[in-house]
Amino acid sequence: MAAAVLETTLSLPNKRSGKVRDLYDVTLADGREALLIIATDRISAFDVVMANGLAGKGIVLTQISKFWFDHFADSVPHHLISTDVADVPGLNASEQAALRGRIMLCQKTDVVPIECIARGYITGSGWKDYQASGAVCGIRLPQGLKNSDRLAEPLFTPSTKAATGHDENISFAQGAEVVGGELMQWLQETTLQLYSQARDYAGARGIILADTKFEFGIAPGAEHPLLIDEIFTPDSSRFWPADDWEPGREQQSFDKQIVRNYLETVVNQGHWDKTAPGPALPEEVTDKAIARYLEAYQRLTGETLQL
Repeated sequence: MAAAVLETTLSLPNKRSGKVRDLYDVTLADGREALLIIATDRISAFDVVMANGLAGKGIVLTQISKFWFDHFADSVPHHLISTDVADVPGLNASEQAALRGRIMLCQKTDVVPIECIARGYITGSGWKDYQASGAVCGIRLPQGLKNSDRLAEPLFTPSTKAATGHDENISFAQGAEVVGGELMQWLQETTLQLYSQARDYAGARGIILADTKFEFGIAPGAEHPLLIDEIFTPDSSRFWPADDWEPGREQQSFDKQIVRNYLETVVNQGHWDKTAPGPALPEEVTDKAIARYLEAYQRLTGETLQL
C-alpha cells in the first residue's frame, strides 16, 4: 500500500484545507468555474487531526461518495461533475498519479447554512440527549428506549454550520428563520427520503445505516438545491453490521471507532489530553481501521477496492 497522502501543494488558486480535505478553485476546459475537492488520508478524532493518517482512506471515501451520487442521480440533483484526474486542468503526471481515486470535481454552490441530519436509530449524541431529557433535539420520544434502538420513524434533526467548534442543534422553526420555511420543508423531505432509501439499500446488504448527515448548496439557475459534499460515507454516517446489532450497548461501526477507542486508552493513561497536536497512531490501529472502511465499501458496492 502506498504512503498516506496527508497534504497537497498544487499550482491551483485559492487552496483551503479542512481537517481531512484540501480544496482548490479550477477553471474547466469549457470555461466553467469548478471546485476541486481532494480527500486526503488525514484522520481526525475529537476535532483533532492525528500525526499520521490511514493510507487510502481518502480514496475509499471518494469512491463511496461517487457510488451514492450515481445511485441517487435520478432522485436529487448533485454537484459532482467528475472523479477523473484527467479532467483537472493544470496537473502534471505525478500529481495525477498521487491524486487518482481521491478527487471530486464539483459545481460551485452557495452552501445552505443548515446541516441536515437524519436519525433512524438512537445513538451517539442523540442517546445522551434522550437519557437527559427524554427527547432528541427537542423531539419527544417514547419512554424505555435503549441505546441503539431503531426508531419508529426517522427523525430530521438539523444543526447550524459552525465556523469553529461543534455545530449546534436547532429546531425546524429555527432553521426556517435562517433559510425560509419553504426551503426548510424541502430539506427535511429530501433528507428523510434519501436516508430511508439508502437505509433500505444498505440493509439488504447486511449493513444498518443508523444515521447520516447531508449538506446542500444553491447553484445559479438551479430549480432546487444540489446535494453537495460527501454522502453516505463512514465519515458522515454510522454504519453497523446488521448481524452484530444488539440494542442496549454501543455497536461496532464501519468507521474510525477503532481509532477513537485507541485514543481513549491514550487519554486514560495520561499521554494525551484531546488537544492538538494529535498523537501518531500505531500501525496495528491504522491497519484495522482502513480494513473497516474497505469492508464497508465492499458490502455496499459488491466490489473490492484495490488501494
